[in-house]
Amino acid sequence: MSADVTPARLDTPAQLDTAGRLDTAAGLAALWRARRPSGPPVAHGFRTVYADRWVRFHSLPGSKRYPDSEDEYAIVLERYDTVLDELFTGREVFVVTMDWSFTPDGPAGYPTPRAELHPQGVHWWTESEQDDSDPGFHTHTRLYADRRPWRHGCVDALLRAVADEAVVEVFVTDTELRRIHHPYDGGADVVLATPTERDLLRERHSGWLPLNSAGL
Repeated sequence: MSADVTPARLDTPAQLDTAGRLDTAAGLAALWRARRPSGPPVAHGFRTVYADRWVRFHSLPGSKRYPDSEDEYAIVLERYDTVLDELFTGREVFVVTMDWSFTPDGPAGYPTPRAELHPQGVHWWTESEQDDSDPGFHTHTRLYADRRPWRHGCVDALLRAVADEAVVEVFVTDTELRRIHHPYDGGADVVLATPTERDLLRERHSGWLPLNSAGL
């Protein structure tokens, strides 16, 4: 596995703003390498890489995976937004989305509404799988990010698409990468700054925890 962290569509060099936070895509890639050296920013791996600070919440009662009515969509969004607000109210965040391709710069390997739902996202990382001797089986996961002040409901359209599995590998993180929220179809994986903080969040929302002993 290799990571190409040269961002596309970037006209300026990496810079820090006066608060020491990253403003550019190149800066975000550098920040990830510095703050999160244990693994690439591929969301489905977070629960393994950061197991000591990770908790999973399910989106619907009874661990039901997909909503079937507007009432159930409302529950899904309320659970997502409740945790997101607790993590990020009063902060700026990076919103990250993903597509993949058979070549680093080729068209997406599967059509999704990612670009329509996240038009401001700038390419900042490519994680490539090239272990197979046949280039036809190589894949390139491309991550896109924008920086914004967190506002309640500001990613609800994206979250609804996540709930339908129309887009995957989405995550939201503060600009210091201390806390990460990765929604997926059926729930959310949350990485906290410390195990104690994780335990407190898990206790506050114990009714949303998975029913199995593994926390999945």
